[in-house]
Amino acid sequence: MCGIAGFVNDDPVDVKCPVIKRMTDIIAHRGPDAEGKYVDEHVALGHRRLSIIDLEGSKQPMTNEDGNLVITYNGEVYNYQPLREELIAAGHTFATHGDTEVLLHGYEEWGPKLLDRLRGMFTFVIWDKAKRELFGARDRFGIKPFYYARMNGTFMYGSEIKSLIQHPDFVKEFNPDPLKAYMTVQCNITDQSFFKGVFQLPPAHWFTYRDGKMEQHQYWDPNQRESRQSLKKVVDDIDKAVCDSVAAHQVADVEVGSFLSAGVDSSYVAAVARPDHTYSVGFDTGQFNEARQAHELSEMIGLNNEAKTVTPHDAFSHFRRIQWHLDEPDGNPSCVPLYFVSKLAASQVRVVMSGEGADELFAGYQPYGFYTKSKAIRLLTAALEKLPRPMRTALAHAIRDKHFHGQLHMYLHLAPPEECFHGCSRVMTEQEADELLKPAYRNGTSQWVRIRQLLRTPKLRNVSDIKKKQYADMHQGMVKDILLKADKMSMANSLELRVPILDREVMDVAETVPTKYLINWRNSKYAFREAAARHLPEAWYNREKMGFPVPIKEWLRQEPYYRLVRELFSRDFVSEFFDQPTLLKMLDDNYAGRNNARRKIWTVYSFLTWYDIYFVHNGEKPAIDEHIEGR
Repeated sequence: MCGIAGFVNDDPVDVKCPVIKRMTDIIAHRGPDAEGKYVDEHVALGHRRLSIIDLEGSKQPMTNEDGNLVITYNGEVYNYQPLREELIAAGHTFATHGDTEVLLHGYEEWGPKLLDRLRGMFTFVIWDKAKRELFGARDRFGIKPFYYARMNGTFMYGSEIKSLIQHPDFVKEFNPDPLKAYMTVQCNITDQSFFKGVFQLPPAHWFTYRDGKMEQHQYWDPNQRESRQSLKKVVDDIDKAVCDSVAAHQVADVEVGSFLSAGVDSSYVAAVARPDHTYSVGFDTGQFNEARQAHELSEMIGLNNEAKTVTPHDAFSHFRRIQWHLDEPDGNPSCVPLYFVSKLAASQVRVVMSGEGADELFAGYQPYGFYTKSKAIRLLTAALEKLPRPMRTALAHAIRDKHFHGQLHMYLHLAPPEECFHGCSRVMTEQEADELLKPAYRNGTSQWVRIRQLLRTPKLRNVSDIKKKQYADMHQGMVKDILLKADKMSMANSLELRVPILDREVMDVAETVPTKYLINWRNSKYAFREAAARHLPEAWYNREKMGFPVPIKEWLRQEPYYRLVRELFSRDFVSEFFDQPTLLKMLDDNYAGRNNARRKIWTVYSFLTWYDIYFVHNGEKPAIDEHIEGR
């Protein structure tokens, strides 16, 4: 795993060299083992390396045989060995034994069609000296990030935004447009970033940049569809795909460990992989301790497990550093435990596997279709679902604001998804966001705009509402929250995180799972859990979806941390964005137990911490604050 950064302009070489050095130094955490650069009169390519495969070779930037193509690359291609053999048979000569050179010769041989052959996670760029053209690409799920900007005649890119900020042509300006959507769903789901003029290359896209023009092309998209497979065949196919993917994701020249939580996803991966080391995290407050549950599982199935107990002092003393690494504000509280479990794992291994993606591929979220245990309600709803869409919609509207047993189940199954589905991480309504935001920030992009566009994609016309919601989430919450924090929190600790469930072969199976085996009255991710049952005790494969239970409710009602948050909420710059008296009252009432606004408070706290770092303190890397009270 690595970090890349670079730019295209016609500055002299001696001007480019110190700039590319600054751009890669700031992301040294992504690749502490080596650094490299290629600079000519038109381009500068920079690289930081975390050595995983071909430890002594595969230095980057790397050139092809005639020196015309130059590549820098971040990621892993798990099928690089058969591709290498195919390219050798086609006449290509290899000087290394890693996957970087496979991408380079693969691009020579197949051009952008190379991307259809790759199994892995990646972003990479290739500079063609003869054409003076930059080619770049991102993996199909968006596991690895790629940011870019065009400013003052320079095209610049990087694995992290902080690299771009180092360029003298970068103009740092706050972009208010994503703020309203962020407030509602805890992350930036828009097509822009919080830095004006900075964008992400979408997943499954490639681009060219030549003569000042950038062109983007999509090479893949999920193809959700129904099938009439039996449950046994579906479960067999899922388990085979997961087992094969886990094996492929264990290919490395260093040890590969695994995260282990109380949930089914990472437990399934760890149980199949059976690594020498697994890692968990828990808290010293709250009613549920993931570390304790994970330790119980590790003893049952014979795995070694190490755990870190995260205290509120740990969380708040490191929180500014966490937000700095994220580049953009992320109000997902699970960023905290993910940072610390990565830190624990990185003390022993360089690579871990985790369970991200299972909820999106196999329908693990309740908003996809909450199911009641009441047989009568289920049967009635099933009958009503057979009505024409206009009648179902009218019934949904009639019961939307009613309160009766089974109301949520019926509403989610009768209402059009573009009316009832807003993603799986809702923090507050848009009206509630408006009550906190100043008028100037109430007109940003609505969370509904992009979600509705995705749900109305023509290819989804004949699939179930649940599959439509999955499709939308794969393009929104998964890539812009779940995968982003997974990459940033692991790479903050120089740790490669692999996600074997987000694999092209697993996806081929997931796309055709019948809706009735996704969510039903027994559980969410039903078929996936049945596959996991072949490797896990029932208490794990059948456990209800919980997310990552972070005890922010308890933290925000402890005086030292309440005071810490209140001090930030009271600062002068806060009134630029928020109705400060309303914000402070919400915080005070939460502390006093008069409300339970912890998620709203944490989302605002995350944003203000990020803004303070990047705009008040100019993006400087924060120190760990060991002097915070309440140790």
